Parts: sequence; structure tokens; C-alpha cells
Amino acid sequence: MRRKVRTTLCLSSLGEMMFTFVKRRLALILIPVLLAAPAAAAPQENRYHRYAEVRQAVLDAAASYPVIARAAGIGRSVEGRELSILKLSKDVGVDHRRPEVLINCNQHANEHLTAEECLHLIRRYTTGYGTDPVVTEALDTRVVWIIPMVNPDGAEYDYTSLTPGTWRKNRNGLGVDLNRNWSYQWGCCGGSSPLPIAGDYRGPSPFSEPEIRAVRDFVNSRVVDGKQRITASIDIHTFSELVMWPWGYTKDDVTPARDAEVFQALGSRMAATNGYTPQQSSDLYISDGTMIDWLWATHRIWAMGMEMYPKGDIGGGLAGAFYPPASVIDRETTRNDRAVDLVVSYADCVPRVIGLGC
Repeated sequence: MRRKVRTTLCLSSLGEMMFTFVKRRLALILIPVLLAAPAAAAPQENRYHRYAEVRQAVLDAAASYPVIARAAGIGRSVEGRELSILKLSKDVGVDHRRPEVLINCNQHANEHLTAEECLHLIRRYTTGYGTDPVVTEALDTRVVWIIPMVNPDGAEYDYTSLTPGTWRKNRNGLGVDLNRNWSYQWGCCGGSSPLPIAGDYRGPSPFSEPEIRAVRDFVNSRVVDGKQRITASIDIHTFSELVMWPWGYTKDDVTPARDAEVFQALGSRMAATNGYTPQQSSDLYISDGTMIDWLWATHRIWAMGMEMYPKGDIGGGLAGAFYPPASVIDRETTRNDRAVDLVVSYADCVPRVIGLGC
């Protein structure tokens, strides 16, 4: 029997879910038609961070906290921007063979709140080490990798567009949806489009995009002596307020059943801390060629996804949902601290979440 997390829906919440689903699917069709053009700076720019600021924040963290933080580049975007990554761990230059956690943000260009989430985590881990017991324990026993902006070209383009919040893809031609460009079940199941104009265009081939090849190569590089060091990950998106897990390409659960139970338990515990809804990725809609599916299928990394605020419509159409007021940034990023802490704490043996060993 399939085991699923069940939630009871009242009519109002059902309507909200239907609105969110329809809105997101419409975005996949309409966003490419709203072709961006240079314009005045997007609203709340003084609180959201542009690419150069994000990259500088990574470099500053490494310079200010050299014992626990180290910055690097893992590759470049279509337009040549460096994809920055920050390694966080006690005695960061020493290989302690600790369990590793990968956290990445901003695969989709218009999901600017996600980059703020990664920047918040960088600040929390660096300033909190030695004073916050949870943070200190995490960096004493784990390695945390943070990629705050997987899609820098698209994010920059969206910031300077006539319609901020509406550009989803990278900047290769008409753009490719980076979270449909991963190789596992690429284009298999109606969960992406073969049409370049579509918002969920999967690209001409798996890993056709340099941004995704860079992240793939980094993950592959963490296989040391035949063992993948990264044991858990969080791929952060907006919007819908969800905690998700594989599969995205099918309604079937992962197998064996024990693994499905682990994902469901971890997702439920994460959601209990931030008020999100826990569900399998495909319960939102079918999506193929996604990062979390590839991480699990290829490396058996316990790959979680999060869809941040808002839960549904907050006014302002698609731009309002994908580019919420800057006044919510602090609230909505700190909201996820305990959920992230759970993933990091279980990274040594994620099945412990249901009382099993590794």
C-alpha cells in the first residue's frame, strides 16, 4: 500500500491550492511572452540583493570567518558570471570526512526570495558559530555547502525587466528552465516542454546548460574513494509554502518503501517547524528532469525541495507572488531555520528520522 502524507482540506484551502496550481502552470506559458527589456530598477531593490552583491557576500564571509568559511567558484553561466559556493565547517581547510549537506537557491531566475534565504543561512552560520549552540554543533560535525544563485544571468535580467518577477529561465537564447535540464528522466513524462518559447523548456539535451553542468560536476566531485560525501540536500524555490521530496516525474513513491517512509517523515518534521505543507513533488504537478530527482536517483542523496512564501496570491499577479515585498524577507527566511537544522542534524544517517540505522 502506498504511504502518503495526508492533509485535510477545507473548501477555502482547496481553492487556494487550485489557484496556486493554475497560476504556476500559466506562468510556464506566459512568462516567455513577457519578454523583458531594460528599465528602471525593480521595486525593493535596496533590500533584495543583485548578483554582484550576492557574490561579494560569499567572498566577505570567507574573508571574515576564515576558520569556518571558504569561498570558491564552481563554473560560469551562459553570460560568464561565476557561480559562487561557500563551504562552511569547523577548520574548513581540513578534510574531516564529515557528512555534507548541499543547499542551493535561485535555479529559477524570478525566485529572488530564495537567494535571500541562502544569504540568510550564510549570515546565520558565520555569525552564529561559537554563540548559537545549534549552529556550532552543525559546523563542528558537518560540512554545509551553499550555492546562493544558480541562475545569475536570469536573476539579473529579471531585476532589470519591465515586468520584474516574470522571467524564469536562464539566458541561453529564449532561455532554458534549469530545473528541467537534469538528466534523470529528462523529458520523459509531460513534465517539461520541448518548445524554446515555453517557460518550462527543458533545453535541447540533458545538461545542455553550463549552470547545471557546473552544479552536476561539483556534486560528482564529492564522490571520494567511491563514496558520495553529500548525504542530504535542499533545493529552494518559491512559491506555495511546501516541503517536497522525489519523485517529480511520477506519482509513484520512491522504492523501497522504507525510503519513501524516510522522505515522508523528514518532510513532515520539516513542515511542522515552518508551517509548510509536506508532499511528494509530483503532488504539485509532474515535473521531469529536476534536480532532486537526479540527486536521489544518481547519488542516493536525500534530496528535499522547499517552496517558500507566499502560499498563494498576495496581489500584483505573477510578479507579486514571485517577487514579494522586501518587508517579508527577514520573516520568511528565519522561518526556515529549524527546517534546515533538521536536515543538517540528520545528515549523518537520514533514516534515523524513523528510528533506523545506516
